Amino acid sequence: MIFRRDTGGFTWLVVGLGNPGSKYESTRHNMGFLAVDKLAELEHFKFNKLRFKAWTAEARLGGERVLVMKPQTYMNLSGEAVGQAARFYKIPPERVLVISDDVSLPAGRLRIRGSGSAGGHNGLKSIIAHLGSDAFPRIKVGVGMPDNADYDLADWVTGRPIGAEQKPLMEALDRAVAAVPVVIRDGVSEAQNRFN
Repeated sequence: MIFRRDTGGFTWLVVGLGNPGSKYESTRHNMGFLAVDKLAELEHFKFNKLRFKAWTAEARLGGERVLVMKPQTYMNLSGEAVGQAARFYKIPPERVLVISDDVSLPAGRLRIRGSGSAGGHNGLKSIIAHLGSDAFPRIKVGVGMPDNADYDLADWVTGRPIGAEQKPLMEALDRAVAAVPVVIRDGVSEAQNRFN
């Protein structure tokens, strides 16, 4: 009998976007980090290796062997980590699932897409540049926009949710986490039908 040696390969990347450091913890821009942290808690895995400029963890999600990543560059350089890992494991863009915040969606709204532009999001822009493609699935967690039009958008996304916006954001994170294995196992369309 011939045994196949496990080469340590992964069939999917799941990437939570955020900014590293305590200054940015729990901010609107760190919805991706918060989602993969919740996923780790739920699925019992730990971010314990620093490689590809990211904290990484191994997980079995949706029946696949997955590398879960939290890039440790700043948001606008997130693609460096994603590109390195995707090339190393020969993972095509359609198997790179990215979770990010989105200011164009109301706080707590979820939108799952199979591809698309960066929509002004610097993390997504960087990933598109490093993968050479925008054809990767993403789960966007709406963080809304400030009511005051004069409010600086950078200050908004790097600020922490307060008051009434906290509950819908926490619920959206739970739905984002639930959507991850569905995207992997059943595809983007099924996840859209269930979670958008």
